[in-house]
Amino acid sequence: MSGFQDASWFYNVQMPISARNKLRGKIEEVQLGDVMAHVVVRVGDNLIESAITRRSADELKLKKGDTVVAVVKATEVMIQKD
Repeated sequence: MSGFQDASWFYNVQMPISARNKLRGKIEEVQLGDVMAHVVVRVGDNLIESAITRRSADELKLKKGDTVVAVVKATEVMIQKD
């Protein structure tokens, strides 16, 4: 456990990030489990789903309706054409 009692200041700091795939959206759903949290973010007509730790969800105080940025960091991005 860190020595910080309240790290909320940390999440309001704009930090440079190397990921280029940043998608702003609104949280549609948060399901909290004992260890993990499932977060669904609406980006336009699309839904992005993320599995994060319960601790991270609690520290970010994530709730339905929050505006967030989904950051996608991947070594591979596949493209499909209909």
